[in-house]
Amino acid sequence: MGRPASKPIHRRAVLVVCDSLRADLIGPEATPRLFQLGAESCRCENHRSVFPSTTRTASASIATGCLPRNHGLLGNVVALDEGRGLAPVSTGRADYRDRIRALTGRVLTRPTLAQRLAESPLSGSGGAVIFSNATPGAAHVQDPDGHGTLYHRAGSHGPGLRPLPPAQHLDTLKGIEGDAAVTDRFVEEAVLGGEAALCVLWLSEPDFTGHAQPLGGPEHRLAMAAADACAGRVAEAVERLDPGGERVMLIVTSDHGQETTRRVIDVNALLVEAGLKAAPDSTDIVPTSQGTAAVFYAAAGARERIPALLEFLQGQDWAEAVYGGATLRDVGLDSGGLESGGLESGGLDDGGAGNGSVLAAAVSMAKSDAKNEYGIAGLSDIMFEEGGINNPGRGQHGGLGAYEQSPFLFIRGGGFPSGTAIARPTSCIDLAPTILAHLGLPLGGMDGRNLQGVQ
Repeated sequence: MGRPASKPIHRRAVLVVCDSLRADLIGPEATPRLFQLGAESCRCENHRSVFPSTTRTASASIATGCLPRNHGLLGNVVALDEGRGLAPVSTGRADYRDRIRALTGRVLTRPTLAQRLAESPLSGSGGAVIFSNATPGAAHVQDPDGHGTLYHRAGSHGPGLRPLPPAQHLDTLKGIEGDAAVTDRFVEEAVLGGEAALCVLWLSEPDFTGHAQPLGGPEHRLAMAAADACAGRVAEAVERLDPGGERVMLIVTSDHGQETTRRVIDVNALLVEAGLKAAPDSTDIVPTSQGTAAVFYAAAGARERIPALLEFLQGQDWAEAVYGGATLRDVGLDSGGLESGGLESGGLDDGGAGNGSVLAAAVSMAKSDAKNEYGIAGLSDIMFEEGGINNPGRGQHGGLGAYEQSPFLFIRGGGFPSGTAIARPTSCIDLAPTILAHLGLPLGGMDGRNLQGVQ
């Protein structure tokens, strides 16, 4: 199934995300197709994620071109007050979209690519089509309000959040086989068989396997090879569709990297022991696990404890970098007006927590450049999460470590010269403006920049 060769095509962008594939793990043996694609593309050699470097936060930043403080999704777990006091809530749950909308009236605070395309003349071309094999939360933030078409196992919809017929629903599981099935449909239905201005494919590998197996081990290498094969299939389809790359821009990237878990820290218990939190399930000070990072919320009645909380965190050997008050903006977050070292101003409800609560602090956990048993550098402490991924010796991410902050980015076509490199720092917030510029649409309201012409 494909487009007749004689039919002209409008400008399009095809985006492929290989979840958590580190730039330094791409090579001629481990990932031969990506290695070749990198040689044929414009490579961004100093590419970074956002903080927290979690999939759902990065997905929202890729979709909006904005830092977390501006799009509003502050991690894989956030603290919400749904009428019973602050409590941690996973943003990966299928019901998170409805819960945050019921609480705040929105999912994200900035428009996504899908929304911008729907509101443009390009909506007649099919707008945005997204195939995702990630968690429901990471998929939903690509198009939370139903401006395009989203295929995901937790529910597939067309414009207006209209459910697609059962025969069109995407019913795949995370992992190698599921990614291959999603890629098959993406290539045939979206790239070759469709006309959407933006086509997005989000793979679950090698992230899915990396969380369960040692980085660089046999299973992880199989997962990297599988992601490599999927990305290669898409690249071949785009080449077939537009051999010169004049009209179709291909972006292949990852959202973050992974590091090996060293120690698992029960931060909640330590806060109780230090007298900063009343009980493990109390709603006063609520830490949320971001894997190799932690984000702390304070209820209105506990705001006076924030200076003591910051002092405590700065004395912990598992807290490599601590941010609070004004310094939260240094890592793309915001306290909601709370100045460092004091309780200066109001305007409070950052991240939709509610009832006067604030984002009190953020920590990137302690790191090491040591190698695991397979020679993969980068170890990190993680925050224990009830029901989460707490596997010592396995992959994790979320913080500011050098390796979790080293995704890759290749851009082919769309005016980007083949075989070149961008040495200046780039970020996942730069993808949306680069895509919009290629499609000829306005770039306003984003933190990122168009990478065309950047050296």
